[in-house]
Amino acid sequence: MIVALDGTVLVVAQPSMRRDLGASVAQVQWTSTAYLLTVAAFLVVAGRLGDRYGHSRLAMTGVLGFAAASAGIALAPGVGWVIALRAAQGFFGALLQPATLALLRLAYPPDRLATPVAVRTSAIGVAAAAGPLLGGLLVAHLGWRAVFVVNVPLALAIAALILAVRVPEPERTGAGRPALGSAALLVAAVAALVHALAGVPAYGWTAPPTLLGLGGAAGLGVLLVRWERRGAHPLVPAAVARSMPVMASMALLLTASGALSGALFTATFLLQDVRGLGAYDTALRLLPLTAVMVAGAPLAGFAQRRFGARRIALAGTGLVALGIASLCTEALTGAGGAVLGAGFAAVMVTATGTVVGDAPPGYAGVIGGLKQTATNVGPAFGIALAAGAGAGTEAGAGATPALLALAALAAVGLLPASLLPGRPRGAAAGDLVGEDAGQRGERAPAAHGPADGERR
Repeated sequence: MIVALDGTVLVVAQPSMRRDLGASVAQVQWTSTAYLLTVAAFLVVAGRLGDRYGHSRLAMTGVLGFAAASAGIALAPGVGWVIALRAAQGFFGALLQPATLALLRLAYPPDRLATPVAVRTSAIGVAAAAGPLLGGLLVAHLGWRAVFVVNVPLALAIAALILAVRVPEPERTGAGRPALGSAALLVAAVAALVHALAGVPAYGWTAPPTLLGLGGAAGLGVLLVRWERRGAHPLVPAAVARSMPVMASMALLLTASGALSGALFTATFLLQDVRGLGAYDTALRLLPLTAVMVAGAPLAGFAQRRFGARRIALAGTGLVALGIASLCTEALTGAGGAVLGAGFAAVMVTATGTVVGDAPPGYAGVIGGLKQTATNVGPAFGIALAAGAGAGTEAGAGATPALLALAALAAVGLLPASLLPGRPRGAAAGDLVGEDAGQRGERAPAAHGPADGERR
């Protein structure tokens, strides 16, 4: 929640920051890009470290580091310091995010996981909606530095909760340490990919910097796969990489989060540059979408337990595509925004529940890291797709092609959604993920006996 709040608050604070520090537009953009690069690059590594050394410990380190970096930004004398500390903030945010999902997996059995996942989704939605409003008030009355000061007491409160709530740690899986070579290759590949996508709005898809970055990311990805196959203790264990529900959920999260972020990027330009609304009024236009998403998350959790992940994910993906297509004429007003919010809530709850519920407890952290990576890379791709299709052009001429392209991206998610588990025959209404007993047993290796026993 604190990470989502920080990201949306910053958007409102950046113009004031630029004026106060005498920064260029490119430097201000890097205050967001530096964070995005580090958080996306280190998520899987952080999850693996949590599996080995304890998720509570990683969560505590992450939240205290996040608070320290936020305090440093509030005192920063120049934009260079802000960029560097935002990168540090992203690193500590990467430690924090997979740990929260892993702790949920340890605290709740799979058949009771839908409700806490829905609550987590609702909390993120509330934070994302409150961010621009809170940021506008803080910047107007106290200045841009106040948006980082507010992180400190929130982080300390979270640290106190981590100390107060004791969650049993699972048995460690594998005696060896994760391969440092795999970690370095993964960090480099994700960083190259996100950096290339972040540059598309400025350079375009066919510019040398973009092509070089995408080619470098692909090459590093190939090297990573070969390195992982040869390693005795891979960063992403084979049991995880071969899990169809986990991989399908990640693909679905990538397409859905990309489509939503690209649609918000397009609609924001349309509302501000074409219709002349201010940042605060634009944030108000987002409230109905966010309200439906927050209210829809618990309903999606209930529906998933009753009908299974596959049906709810297919319905949610279809609603996301339909909602984005309808924004061609509505721009976040009316039923289109509500449809989009409801669909995204359904996708987030079902895909997250499937990813976390399918994880053997010993690998909950790395799976949480993979999930968070998908939801961080997805928005970068969605915004790049929107910008490449013409979003942000004068008079809003490119808004319709961009939104149609994003609706098509959301529709691609129907394929991975169809691969999620269905509701098993004779399952109780409280079951989280529709897996039959054979599926549960076949995917997990013998070394994970305790995890399998917990899930039966």
